[in-house]
Amino acid sequence: MTTLQQWRDHFEALRAYDEAVALLYWDMRTYMPEQSADNRSKSIGFLSTESFRRRTGTAYQTLLEAMGQETLTGVEAVSYAKAKQAYDRDSKIPEAEYQTFITLISEAESVWEKAKDADDWDLFAPYLEKIVAMERKFVEYWGYDNHPYDALLHDYEPGMTVAELDPLFAELRQAIITLLKQLDGKTFPTLDWSADRETQIRLNHEWLQDIGYDFTAGRLDETVHPFQTTINRKDARVTTKYDENDYRNSVFGTMHEAGHATYEQGIAPELDTLGLGEGASMGIHESQSLFFENFIGRNQGFLSARYAGLQRAIPSLTDVPFETFYAAVNEVKPSLIRIEADELTYALHIIIRYELEKRLITGELEVKDLPAEWNRLYKEYLGVDVPTNAKGVLQDVHWSGGSFGYFPSYALGLVYSAQLNEALRRDVAHVDQLIADGTLAPIKEWLNVNIHQHGKAKTPAELIQAATGQSISVQPLIDYLTAKYTRVVEAL
Repeated sequence: MTTLQQWRDHFEALRAYDEAVALLYWDMRTYMPEQSADNRSKSIGFLSTESFRRRTGTAYQTLLEAMGQETLTGVEAVSYAKAKQAYDRDSKIPEAEYQTFITLISEAESVWEKAKDADDWDLFAPYLEKIVAMERKFVEYWGYDNHPYDALLHDYEPGMTVAELDPLFAELRQAIITLLKQLDGKTFPTLDWSADRETQIRLNHEWLQDIGYDFTAGRLDETVHPFQTTINRKDARVTTKYDENDYRNSVFGTMHEAGHATYEQGIAPELDTLGLGEGASMGIHESQSLFFENFIGRNQGFLSARYAGLQRAIPSLTDVPFETFYAAVNEVKPSLIRIEADELTYALHIIIRYELEKRLITGELEVKDLPAEWNRLYKEYLGVDVPTNAKGVLQDVHWSGGSFGYFPSYALGLVYSAQLNEALRRDVAHVDQLIADGTLAPIKEWLNVNIHQHGKAKTPAELIQAATGQSISVQPLIDYLTAKYTRVVEAL
Protein backbone atom coordinates (compact mmCIF):
# COMPACT_ATOMS: atom_id res chain seq x y z
CA MET A 1 0.00 0.00 0.00
CA THR A 2 1.35 3.41 -0.92
CA THR A 3 1.99 6.07 1.69
CA LEU A 4 -0.68 8.28 0.15
CA GLN A 5 -3.27 5.48 0.38
CA GLN A 6 -2.36 4.94 4.04
CA TRP A 7 -2.80 8.68 4.51
CA ARG A 8 -6.27 8.60 2.97
CA ASP A 9 -7.21 5.51 5.02
CA HIS A 10 -6.17 7.35 8.17
CA PHE A 11 -8.52 10.24 7.47
CA GLU A 12 -11.31 7.88 6.45
CA ALA A 13 -11.02 6.23 9.89
CA LEU A 14 -11.08 9.62 11.61
CA ARG A 15 -14.15 10.53 9.59
CA ALA A 16 -15.92 7.44 10.94
CA TYR A 17 -15.15 8.44 14.53
CA ASP A 18 -16.28 12.01 13.81
CA GLU A 19 -19.53 10.74 12.32
CA ALA A 20 -20.28 8.62 15.39
CA VAL A 21 -19.54 11.48 17.80
CA ALA A 22 -21.55 13.96 15.72
CA LEU A 23 -24.58 11.66 15.71
CA LEU A 24 -24.37 11.08 19.47
CA TYR A 25 -23.98 14.82 20.04
CA TRP A 26 -26.92 15.68 17.77
CA ASP A 27 -29.11 13.21 19.65
CA MET A 28 -27.93 14.66 22.98
CA ARG A 29 -29.08 18.11 21.85
CA THR A 30 -32.43 16.97 20.43
CA TYR A 31 -34.10 13.72 21.56
CA MET A 32 -31.90 12.04 24.20
CA PRO A 33 -33.72 11.12 27.44
CA GLU A 34 -32.50 13.25 30.34
CA GLN A 35 -31.29 10.31 32.40
CA SER A 36 -28.96 9.23 29.60
CA ALA A 37 -26.72 12.31 30.00
CA ASP A 38 -23.99 10.70 32.13
CA ASN A 39 -23.60 7.61 29.95
CA ARG A 40 -23.73 9.68 26.78
CA SER A 41 -20.97 11.96 28.08
CA LYS A 42 -18.78 8.95 28.79
CA SER A 43 -19.42 7.48 25.33
CA ILE A 44 -18.57 10.75 23.60
CA GLY A 45 -15.48 11.06 25.79
CA PHE A 46 -14.34 7.54 24.90
CA LEU A 47 -14.83 7.91 21.15
CA SER A 48 -13.24 11.36 21.11
CA THR A 49 -10.23 10.03 22.99
CA GLU A 50 -9.84 7.14 20.55
CA SER A 51 -9.91 9.66 17.70
CA PHE A 52 -7.38 11.80 19.59
CA ARG A 53 -5.07 8.78 19.90
CA ARG A 54 -5.22 8.23 16.17
CA ARG A 55 -4.25 11.88 15.64
CA THR A 56 -1.39 11.89 18.13
CA GLY A 57 -0.09 8.31 18.50
CA THR A 58 3.19 6.81 17.31
CA ALA A 59 1.61 5.11 14.29
CA TYR A 60 0.37 8.46 13.02
CA GLN A 61 3.71 10.07 13.80
CA THR A 62 5.38 7.45 11.62
CA LEU A 63 2.87 8.09 8.84
CA LEU A 64 3.51 11.83 9.08
CA GLU A 65 7.23 11.27 8.76
CA ALA A 66 6.68 9.08 5.70
CA MET A 67 4.42 11.69 4.09
CA GLY A 68 7.08 14.28 4.75
CA GLN A 69 9.44 12.30 2.50
CA GLU A 70 6.95 12.23 -0.38
CA THR A 71 6.91 14.72 -3.26
CA LEU A 72 3.53 16.33 -2.73
CA THR A 73 1.68 18.93 -4.77
CA GLY A 74 -1.73 20.60 -4.77
CA VAL A 75 -4.29 19.59 -2.15
CA GLU A 76 -2.13 16.66 -1.03
CA ALA A 77 0.62 19.08 -0.03
CA VAL A 78 -1.94 21.26 1.75
CA SER A 79 -3.33 18.19 3.51
CA TYR A 80 0.09 17.26 4.84
CA ALA A 81 0.96 20.81 5.94
CA LYS A 82 -2.29 21.28 7.85
CA ALA A 83 -2.12 17.81 9.39
CA LYS A 84 1.45 18.37 10.55
CA GLN A 85 0.46 21.66 12.14
CA ALA A 86 -2.52 20.03 13.86
CA TYR A 87 -0.36 17.14 15.09
CA ASP A 88 2.25 19.47 16.53
CA ARG A 89 -0.55 21.25 18.38
CA ASP A 90 -2.62 18.23 19.49
CA SER A 91 0.34 16.20 20.69
CA LYS A 92 1.13 18.86 23.29
CA ILE A 93 -2.04 17.93 25.20
CA PRO A 94 -1.67 14.86 27.49
CA GLU A 95 -4.19 12.21 26.47
CA ALA A 96 -5.64 11.81 29.97
CA GLU A 97 -6.27 15.54 30.23
CA TYR A 98 -7.92 15.57 26.83
CA GLN A 99 -10.33 12.79 27.87
CA THR A 100 -11.07 14.58 31.13
CA PHE A 101 -11.87 17.75 29.20
CA ILE A 102 -14.18 16.02 26.70
CA THR A 103 -16.09 14.26 29.48
CA LEU A 104 -16.30 17.53 31.43
CA ILE A 105 -17.80 19.54 28.59
CA SER A 106 -20.26 16.76 27.74
CA GLU A 107 -21.50 16.83 31.34
CA ALA A 108 -21.41 20.62 31.49
CA GLU A 109 -23.75 21.05 28.57
CA SER A 110 -26.51 19.07 30.25
CA VAL A 111 -25.97 21.04 33.46
CA TRP A 112 -26.06 24.30 31.50
CA GLU A 113 -29.48 23.43 30.07
CA LYS A 114 -30.85 22.87 33.57
CA ALA A 115 -29.16 26.01 34.90
CA LYS A 116 -30.57 28.15 32.11
CA ASP A 117 -34.09 26.77 32.57
CA ALA A 118 -33.91 27.38 36.33
CA ASP A 119 -31.99 30.67 36.10
CA ASP A 120 -29.44 29.06 38.43
CA TRP A 121 -25.95 30.47 37.85
CA ASP A 122 -24.55 28.69 40.90
CA LEU A 123 -25.45 25.31 39.38
CA PHE A 124 -23.36 25.94 36.26
CA ALA A 125 -20.53 28.10 37.65
CA PRO A 126 -18.44 25.22 39.13
CA TYR A 127 -18.37 23.50 35.73
CA LEU A 128 -17.38 26.70 33.97
CA GLU A 129 -14.59 27.28 36.49
CA LYS A 130 -13.15 23.86 35.64
CA ILE A 131 -13.51 24.50 31.89
CA VAL A 132 -11.78 27.88 32.08
CA ALA A 133 -8.98 26.38 34.18
CA MET A 134 -8.39 23.69 31.56
CA GLU A 135 -8.57 26.21 28.70
CA ARG A 136 -5.88 28.29 30.41
CA LYS A 137 -3.77 25.17 30.85
CA PHE A 138 -4.16 24.17 27.19
CA VAL A 139 -3.12 27.65 26.10
CA GLU A 140 0.14 27.21 27.99
CA TYR A 141 0.67 23.79 26.43
CA TRP A 142 0.12 25.20 22.93
CA GLY A 143 2.06 28.40 23.45
CA TYR A 144 1.53 31.75 21.75
CA ASP A 145 3.55 34.67 20.43
CA ASN A 146 1.74 37.73 21.74
CA HIS A 147 -1.59 37.13 23.48
CA PRO A 148 -2.87 33.94 25.21
CA TYR A 149 -6.22 34.28 23.43
CA ASP A 150 -4.46 33.89 20.06
CA ALA A 151 -3.97 30.19 20.86
CA LEU A 152 -7.75 29.75 21.15
CA LEU A 153 -8.55 31.83 18.07
CA HIS A 154 -6.42 29.41 16.06
CA ASP A 155 -8.98 26.62 16.52
CA TYR A 156 -11.77 28.64 14.95
CA GLU A 157 -10.09 31.26 12.76
CA PRO A 158 -6.58 30.12 11.77
CA GLY A 159 -4.21 33.04 11.38
CA MET A 160 -6.39 35.54 13.27
CA THR A 161 -4.92 37.36 16.28
CA VAL A 162 -6.03 39.75 18.99
CA ALA A 163 -3.73 42.35 17.41
CA GLU A 164 -5.83 42.21 14.23
CA LEU A 165 -9.24 41.80 15.86
CA ASP A 166 -9.00 44.63 18.38
CA PRO A 167 -8.82 47.48 15.82
CA LEU A 168 -11.26 45.76 13.46
CA PHE A 169 -13.87 45.36 16.20
CA ALA A 170 -13.23 48.91 17.44
CA GLU A 171 -13.94 50.28 13.96
CA LEU A 172 -17.07 48.15 13.64
CA ARG A 173 -18.35 49.12 17.08
CA GLN A 174 -17.91 52.83 16.35
CA ALA A 175 -19.72 52.52 13.01
CA ILE A 176 -22.66 50.75 14.70
CA ILE A 177 -22.85 53.37 17.43
CA THR A 178 -22.89 56.12 14.76
CA LEU A 179 -25.77 54.42 12.93
CA LEU A 180 -27.66 53.89 16.19
CA LYS A 181 -27.43 57.61 16.91
CA GLN A 182 -28.86 58.35 13.46
CA LEU A 183 -31.77 56.01 14.20
CA ASP A 184 -32.38 57.46 17.66
CA GLY A 185 -35.96 58.66 17.94
CA LYS A 186 -37.19 56.68 14.93
CA THR A 187 -40.28 54.62 15.64
CA PHE A 188 -40.57 51.23 13.96
CA PRO A 189 -43.98 49.60 13.43
CA THR A 190 -45.10 47.21 16.15
CA LEU A 191 -46.65 43.98 14.93
CA ASP A 192 -48.04 40.82 16.46
CA TRP A 193 -45.29 38.24 15.82
CA SER A 194 -47.11 35.28 17.35
CA ALA A 195 -47.66 32.07 15.40
CA ASP A 196 -48.37 28.54 16.52
CA ARG A 197 -45.71 25.87 16.32
CA GLU A 198 -47.29 23.99 13.40
CA THR A 199 -47.40 27.14 11.29
CA GLN A 200 -43.72 27.80 11.97
CA ILE A 201 -42.79 24.23 11.06
CA ARG A 202 -44.62 24.59 7.75
CA LEU A 203 -43.03 27.97 6.98
CA ASN A 204 -39.56 26.69 7.81
CA HIS A 205 -39.91 23.73 5.47
CA GLU A 206 -41.29 25.92 2.67
CA TRP A 207 -38.52 28.51 2.96
CA LEU A 208 -35.77 25.91 3.19
CA GLN A 209 -37.10 24.31 0.03
CA ASP A 210 -37.18 27.76 -1.61
CA ILE A 211 -33.47 28.29 -0.96
CA GLY A 212 -32.60 24.80 -2.18
CA TYR A 213 -31.85 23.01 1.09
CA ASP A 214 -31.76 19.31 0.25
CA PHE A 215 -34.02 17.41 2.65
CA THR A 216 -32.79 14.10 1.21
CA ALA A 217 -29.37 15.01 2.62
CA GLY A 218 -30.47 16.62 5.87
CA ARG A 219 -33.37 17.21 8.24
CA LEU A 220 -34.92 19.85 10.51
CA ASP A 221 -35.45 19.21 14.23
CA GLU A 222 -36.16 21.14 17.43
CA THR A 223 -33.65 21.95 20.18
CA VAL A 224 -32.99 24.33 23.08
CA HIS A 225 -30.16 26.21 21.37
CA PRO A 226 -30.27 25.97 17.55
CA PHE A 227 -27.27 24.49 15.75
CA GLN A 228 -26.25 22.74 12.55
CA THR A 229 -24.28 19.53 12.56
CA THR A 230 -22.82 17.48 9.74
CA ILE A 231 -22.98 13.74 10.25
CA ASN A 232 -21.46 13.22 6.82
CA ARG A 233 -21.51 14.97 3.46
CA LYS A 234 -24.96 13.55 2.67
CA ASP A 235 -26.40 14.25 6.12
CA ALA A 236 -26.13 17.95 7.10
CA ARG A 237 -28.75 18.52 9.78
CA VAL A 238 -30.47 21.74 10.87
CA THR A 239 -32.19 22.50 14.15
CA THR A 240 -34.40 25.34 15.35
CA LYS A 241 -36.30 26.58 18.38
CA TYR A 242 -39.98 27.50 18.12
CA ASP A 243 -41.20 30.54 20.01
CA GLU A 244 -44.96 30.93 19.62
CA ASN A 245 -44.68 34.57 20.72
CA ASP A 246 -42.21 35.49 17.94
CA TYR A 247 -41.91 33.38 14.80
CA ARG A 248 -39.06 35.56 13.45
CA ASN A 249 -36.56 33.80 15.71
CA SER A 250 -37.35 30.41 14.21
CA VAL A 251 -37.84 31.43 10.57
CA PHE A 252 -34.68 33.50 10.22
CA GLY A 253 -32.71 31.27 12.61
CA THR A 254 -33.53 28.25 10.47
CA MET A 255 -32.35 30.10 7.36
CA HIS A 256 -29.13 30.80 9.25
CA GLU A 257 -28.50 27.14 10.10
CA ALA A 258 -29.40 26.10 6.55
CA GLY A 259 -26.61 28.37 5.32
CA HIS A 260 -24.18 26.31 7.36
CA ALA A 261 -25.61 23.09 5.94
CA THR A 262 -25.47 24.36 2.35
CA TYR A 263 -21.77 25.07 2.82
CA GLU A 264 -21.17 21.56 4.15
CA GLN A 265 -23.15 19.95 1.32
CA GLY A 266 -21.07 21.86 -1.25
CA ILE A 267 -17.58 20.82 -0.14
CA ALA A 268 -15.77 18.72 -2.75
CA PRO A 269 -16.13 15.07 -1.59
CA GLU A 270 -12.57 14.16 -2.54
CA LEU A 271 -11.33 16.38 0.29
CA ASP A 272 -12.86 14.10 2.96
CA THR A 273 -10.04 11.56 2.81
CA LEU A 274 -7.41 14.30 2.97
CA GLY A 275 -8.63 15.84 6.21
CA LEU A 276 -9.82 18.93 4.32
CA GLY A 277 -13.53 18.15 4.04
CA GLU A 278 -14.80 20.82 6.40
CA GLY A 279 -15.17 24.59 6.53
CA ALA A 280 -12.09 26.79 6.22
CA SER A 281 -12.91 28.42 9.55
CA MET A 282 -15.88 29.21 11.73
CA GLY A 283 -15.75 32.79 10.43
CA ILE A 284 -16.12 31.57 6.85
CA HIS A 285 -18.83 29.17 8.04
CA GLU A 286 -20.69 32.02 9.72
CA SER A 287 -20.36 34.10 6.57
CA GLN A 288 -22.43 31.48 4.77
CA SER A 289 -25.09 31.18 7.45
CA LEU A 290 -25.37 34.96 7.75
CA PHE A 291 -25.44 35.31 3.97
CA PHE A 292 -28.50 33.05 3.78
CA GLU A 293 -30.15 34.64 6.82
CA ASN A 294 -29.54 38.30 5.97
CA PHE A 295 -28.66 38.74 2.32
CA ILE A 296 -31.30 36.24 1.16
CA GLY A 297 -33.79 35.73 4.00
CA ARG A 298 -34.09 39.42 4.92
CA ASN A 299 -33.78 40.61 1.32
CA GLN A 300 -36.70 42.89 0.46
CA GLY A 301 -37.48 41.06 -2.77
CA PHE A 302 -37.33 37.62 -1.13
CA LEU A 303 -39.79 38.67 1.58
CA SER A 304 -42.06 40.53 -0.84
CA ALA A 305 -42.40 37.47 -3.08
CA ARG A 306 -43.44 35.36 -0.09
CA TYR A 307 -45.57 37.89 1.73
CA ALA A 308 -48.91 36.71 0.37
CA GLY A 309 -48.10 33.23 1.66
CA LEU A 310 -47.16 34.68 5.05
CA GLN A 311 -50.46 36.56 5.21
CA ARG A 312 -52.39 33.35 4.49
CA ALA A 313 -50.44 31.49 7.18
CA ILE A 314 -50.53 34.24 9.82
CA PRO A 315 -53.92 35.99 10.13
CA SER A 316 -52.51 38.97 12.07
CA LEU A 317 -50.71 40.05 8.86
CA THR A 318 -53.87 40.08 6.70
CA ASP A 319 -54.32 43.86 6.68
CA VAL A 320 -50.66 44.83 7.16
CA PRO A 321 -49.04 46.42 4.06
CA PHE A 322 -45.76 44.82 3.03
CA GLU A 323 -43.84 48.08 3.57
CA THR A 324 -44.98 48.10 7.20
CA PHE A 325 -44.06 44.46 7.62
CA TYR A 326 -40.60 45.00 6.09
CA ALA A 327 -39.85 47.95 8.36
CA ALA A 328 -41.00 45.96 11.40
CA VAL A 329 -38.87 42.93 10.45
CA ASN A 330 -35.85 45.24 10.33
CA GLU A 331 -36.59 47.02 13.60
CA VAL A 332 -33.49 48.19 15.44
CA LYS A 333 -33.91 47.63 19.15
CA PRO A 334 -30.99 46.89 21.49
CA SER A 335 -31.83 43.63 23.21
CA LEU A 336 -30.68 41.08 25.76
CA ILE A 337 -30.49 37.93 23.64
CA ARG A 338 -27.81 37.46 20.98
CA ILE A 339 -29.76 35.10 18.73
CA GLU A 340 -32.73 37.49 18.78
CA ALA A 341 -30.67 40.60 18.04
CA ASP A 342 -31.40 42.80 15.06
CA GLU A 343 -29.01 42.91 12.13
CA LEU A 344 -27.43 46.20 13.22
CA THR A 345 -26.72 45.55 16.90
CA TYR A 346 -25.83 41.85 16.57
CA ALA A 347 -22.09 42.48 16.40
CA LEU A 348 -22.16 44.34 19.72
CA HIS A 349 -23.30 41.13 21.43
CA ILE A 350 -20.27 39.38 19.96
CA ILE A 351 -17.79 42.08 20.91
CA ILE A 352 -19.00 41.89 24.53
CA ARG A 353 -18.31 38.15 24.63
CA TYR A 354 -14.93 38.64 22.96
CA GLU A 355 -13.87 41.15 25.60
CA LEU A 356 -15.03 38.86 28.42
CA GLU A 357 -13.30 35.79 26.98
CA LYS A 358 -9.97 37.57 26.59
CA ARG A 359 -10.03 38.61 30.23
CA LEU A 360 -11.12 35.17 31.44
CA ILE A 361 -8.23 33.49 29.65
CA THR A 362 -5.59 35.95 30.91
CA GLY A 363 -6.93 35.68 34.48
CA GLU A 364 -7.92 39.34 34.60
CA LEU A 365 -11.52 38.18 35.10
CA GLU A 366 -12.65 35.19 37.18
CA VAL A 367 -15.77 33.10 36.62
CA LYS A 368 -17.36 34.23 39.88
CA ASP A 369 -17.32 37.83 38.64
CA LEU A 370 -18.64 37.02 35.17
CA PRO A 371 -22.37 37.77 35.69
CA ALA A 372 -21.71 41.25 37.09
CA GLU A 373 -19.25 42.11 34.33
CA TRP A 374 -21.61 40.73 31.67
CA ASN A 375 -24.39 42.97 33.00
CA ARG A 376 -22.11 46.01 33.11
CA LEU A 377 -21.02 45.63 29.49
CA TYR A 378 -24.60 45.11 28.27
CA LYS A 379 -25.53 48.38 29.92
CA GLU A 380 -22.48 50.15 28.44
CA TYR A 381 -22.67 48.74 24.90
CA LEU A 382 -26.42 48.25 24.39
CA GLY A 383 -28.02 50.37 27.08
CA VAL A 384 -30.08 47.50 28.49
CA ASP A 385 -30.43 46.16 32.04
CA VAL A 386 -30.08 42.39 32.40
CA PRO A 387 -32.91 41.13 34.66
CA THR A 388 -31.81 37.50 35.08
CA ASN A 389 -28.78 35.32 34.41
CA ALA A 390 -30.93 33.15 32.12
CA LYS A 391 -31.28 36.19 29.85
CA GLY A 392 -27.68 37.14 30.47
CA VAL A 393 -24.58 35.12 31.09
CA LEU A 394 -26.39 31.75 30.82
CA GLN A 395 -27.99 32.35 27.43
CA ASP A 396 -25.34 30.71 25.20
CA VAL A 397 -24.31 27.06 25.01
CA HIS A 398 -20.77 27.78 23.82
CA TRP A 399 -18.91 28.06 27.12
CA SER A 400 -20.41 24.81 28.42
CA GLY A 401 -18.80 23.16 25.38
CA GLY A 402 -15.42 24.76 25.98
CA SER A 403 -15.73 26.82 22.80
CA PHE A 404 -13.58 29.75 23.88
CA GLY A 405 -12.36 31.65 20.83
CA TYR A 406 -15.50 30.83 18.85
CA PHE A 407 -17.58 33.98 19.41
CA PRO A 408 -15.40 36.34 17.30
CA SER A 409 -16.23 34.13 14.32
CA TYR A 410 -19.81 35.43 14.35
CA ALA A 411 -18.69 39.03 13.87
CA LEU A 412 -16.06 37.97 11.35
CA GLY A 413 -18.83 36.11 9.53
CA LEU A 414 -20.78 39.35 9.27
CA VAL A 415 -17.73 41.11 7.84
CA TYR A 416 -16.94 38.30 5.39
CA SER A 417 -20.58 37.94 4.27
CA ALA A 418 -20.79 41.63 3.38
CA GLN A 419 -17.57 41.42 1.41
CA LEU A 420 -18.86 38.36 -0.44
CA ASN A 421 -22.22 40.03 -1.11
CA GLU A 422 -20.43 43.01 -2.65
CA ALA A 423 -18.27 40.74 -4.83
CA LEU A 424 -21.25 38.58 -5.86
CA ARG A 425 -23.11 41.64 -7.10
CA ARG A 426 -20.03 42.63 -9.08
CA ASP A 427 -19.86 39.24 -10.79
CA VAL A 428 -23.52 38.19 -11.12
CA ALA A 429 -26.20 40.36 -12.73
CA HIS A 430 -29.64 41.11 -11.25
CA VAL A 431 -28.99 39.48 -7.87
CA ASP A 432 -32.04 41.02 -6.20
CA GLN A 433 -34.33 39.79 -8.96
CA LEU A 434 -32.85 36.29 -8.76
CA ILE A 435 -33.50 36.23 -5.02
CA ALA A 436 -37.06 37.51 -5.42
CA ASP A 437 -37.78 34.90 -8.09
CA GLY A 438 -36.29 32.12 -6.01
CA THR A 439 -33.75 31.49 -8.77
CA LEU A 440 -30.83 30.97 -6.46
CA ALA A 441 -28.80 28.58 -8.61
CA PRO A 442 -26.47 31.30 -10.02
CA ILE A 443 -25.88 32.66 -6.51
CA LYS A 444 -25.23 29.24 -4.99
CA GLU A 445 -22.93 28.38 -7.89
CA TRP A 446 -20.89 31.54 -7.27
CA LEU A 447 -20.64 30.68 -3.57
CA ASN A 448 -19.69 27.12 -4.38
CA VAL A 449 -16.97 28.09 -6.84
CA ASN A 450 -15.50 30.73 -4.56
CA ILE A 451 -16.08 29.26 -1.10
CA HIS A 452 -17.86 25.94 -0.61
CA GLN A 453 -15.97 23.51 -2.82
CA HIS A 454 -12.59 24.39 -1.29
CA GLY A 455 -13.38 23.10 2.21
CA LYS A 456 -10.36 24.01 4.28
CA ALA A 457 -7.88 23.53 1.45
CA LYS A 458 -7.55 27.34 1.51
CA THR A 459 -7.20 29.67 4.48
CA PRO A 460 -9.90 32.24 5.29
CA ALA A 461 -7.61 35.03 4.12
CA GLU A 462 -6.93 33.24 0.82
CA LEU A 463 -10.64 32.65 0.17
CA ILE A 464 -11.64 36.24 0.87
CA GLN A 465 -8.78 37.69 -1.17
CA ALA A 466 -9.53 35.44 -4.15
CA ALA A 467 -13.29 35.97 -4.07
CA THR A 468 -13.38 39.70 -3.38
CA GLY A 469 -10.01 41.03 -4.48
CA GLN A 470 -9.34 42.53 -1.05
CA SER A 471 -8.21 41.52 2.41
CA ILE A 472 -10.57 41.56 5.37
CA SER A 473 -12.36 44.89 5.64
CA VAL A 474 -15.34 46.12 7.66
CA GLN A 475 -16.18 48.82 5.09
CA PRO A 476 -18.52 46.70 2.91
CA LEU A 477 -20.51 45.79 6.04
CA ILE A 478 -20.69 49.42 7.14
CA ASP A 479 -21.78 50.47 3.63
CA TYR A 480 -24.44 47.75 3.50
CA LEU A 481 -25.90 48.55 6.93
CA THR A 482 -25.88 52.29 6.22
CA ALA A 483 -27.66 51.87 2.87
CA LYS A 484 -30.19 49.37 4.22
CA TYR A 485 -31.24 51.33 7.27
CA THR A 486 -31.35 54.57 5.31
CA ARG A 487 -33.96 52.91 3.05
CA VAL A 488 -35.86 51.47 6.00
CA VAL A 489 -35.99 54.78 7.86
CA GLU A 490 -37.10 56.69 4.76
CA ALA A 491 -40.13 54.41 4.57
CA LEU A 492 -41.16 55.00 8.20
